[in-house]
Amino acid sequence: MFEITVKSDFAAAHRLNNYQGACENLHGHNFIVEVSVRCRKLDESYIAIDFKELKRLVKDITDSLDHTYLNDNDYFQKTNPTSEMIAKYIYENLKESLKNGCKPSSVSVYETQNSKATYFEE
Repeated sequence: MFEITVKSDFAAAHRLNNYQGACENLHGHNFIVEVSVRCRKLDESYIAIDFKELKRLVKDITDSLDHTYLNDNDYFQKTNPTSEMIAKYIYENLKESLKNGCKPSSVSVYETQNSKATYFEE
C-alpha cells in the first residue's frame, strides 16, 4: 500500500449555527487542506498517482469553495460548515473522482496553522 499526500488552500466565509460564541457571527478563514490517498499498486512508471493529477483533483474541489459563503453551499444546508464537515465534503467529492485503485485515506482542514480537523473512514 502506498500513501500520497498533497496540500491545497482556499479562502471562504462561514458562520456556525447552534454555536455559542464569536464563530456564530459571519467570519472567514484562509483554509489549508491536506489530502492523503492510498493506492494498492503502482503504474508502469512506479507511480501510485501523479502528484500533479492529485493536486488537480483536490484543486477542482477547493476551487468550488474558494471565495464563497460556505453556508450557501447545498451540502452545508443539512449540516454546519465546520472544519470537520468541510473535511468530510472534500473526502466524499475526492472519493468520486479517484480511479486506478486509489482511495482517500484522510482529509485535514486547517483553520489556522495550529488548528485542524481530520476526516477518514475506518
